[in-house]
Parts: sequence; structure tokens; C-alpha cells
Amino acid sequence: MVIIFMTEIYLVRHCEALGNIMRIFQGTTDLDISDLGAKQLEFLKQRFKDIKLDRVYTSPLMRTQKTAKAIIGEKNLTPELCEGAIEVHGGIVEGKPFAETFNSIEGLADIWNNHPEDFAPQDGEKMRDAYERIWNTVYNIAKQNTDKTVAVATHGGVLRCLNCRLKYNDITRLKDTPWSENTAVTLLKFDEQLNCTAEFFDDVSHLPEDYINRKSRIVSKIDGDNK
Repeated sequence: MVIIFMTEIYLVRHCEALGNIMRIFQGTTDLDISDLGAKQLEFLKQRFKDIKLDRVYTSPLMRTQKTAKAIIGEKNLTPELCEGAIEVHGGIVEGKPFAETFNSIEGLADIWNNHPEDFAPQDGEKMRDAYERIWNTVYNIAKQNTDKTVAVATHGGVLRCLNCRLKYNDITRLKDTPWSENTAVTLLKFDEQLNCTAEFFDDVSHLPEDYINRKSRIVSKIDGDNK
């Protein structure tokens, strides 16, 4: 008899945070969640209520830790901090107004919009390094949790890199990879040889439509109506 192990990893983007409202490059800036974010977490909690989880990991930032607690709900689990699940650090643009800052640095808006794989801000994390760091983090979580079901509370940039790898296996297709909405859920499955397949990407079916605060991530569209 052949035993096939299957490890499941739910990856969840954090709820809306104050940086999303302020339209800054939030990155690793540790801001609290918004009022809408708190409401989103109630629906996320209900989604995971009947899903058996063995462990829950979280980026160390406040917005992901609060998201992890909603994922856990009434389960007897404690969120485990995972540095590898943290957002890309923006260096000189970290914590600054998105459009104003990106447009003030020559070529940066074009890179962000059209060649995000080459995003490498001064004093920050290069996107290409983040791309590898993120995959290695998820792979190691799968390796350490054979035949278990775990969840990871993480960030939009993290999920975009991961989804790009799984969909295209080509970082230059990052610009073609959609951003995850707040509390969007992706489910990955790993077999006993650690081959990975995606059951689904970026699902927000647990949220009412008016709780999905979609915003453009294109620099030219961040001001005005989308701010």
C-alpha cells in the first residue's frame, strides 16, 4: 500500500491596515489595522471556524499577527512568528507616500509599474531576493509539517511573488500577477516529494462585496479617486 502524504498550507493576506488607507509604502512599517480591517477579520474567523489547523504562522508585524489570531479563532493554538513571511522592505520609500515618493525618484515608478522584478530600493530588499526568500520560507514550512494543515498570515507583496512563481515560474511575469485583496486566501498542497500545486488563489468569497476595498497599485492611479 502506497501512503501519499499531503501537506496543506493556507496563505492569507492581512486585513486592511492604516497604511493601506494612508496610501503609503507600508512594507515592514508596523501600523495597526483599520476599522474595516477589524470587520474583515470577523468574516475571516468564520471562514476558518471549521477548518482543522495544526499550526499557524505569522509575519511578525501587527497587522498579520491580528489576522493570525482571527484565523485561529477558538482553536487551542498560538501564532508562531515567521520572519520569512514578512513584507518586502522598501528602504528609502519605506513608510512614505506612495505616488509622491515613487514619482520623485527617477525611473522608480516605471520599474514598479512595468518591471517590478527589478525593484531594488536603496537600503531596502531587492525584489529578486524577496522572491527567493518567500519561496524558501513556504517550502521549509511544508517540509517541517508533513501531512499537516497549517496557515500563514502574510502580505500582499509576499503573495504576489509566490503566486507569480506558481503560475509562471518566471519573475519577469510579476507585473502580470494580480495583487491579493485584504484577507484573500490561497491554498497550496504539497505531496510527499514536496511538489506543490495550488488548489486556489486569492479567494475572498468570505467577504461581502462592500468589505473588499480594492485599490490600484499602479503609481499613476494612486492619487485622486484611489487614494
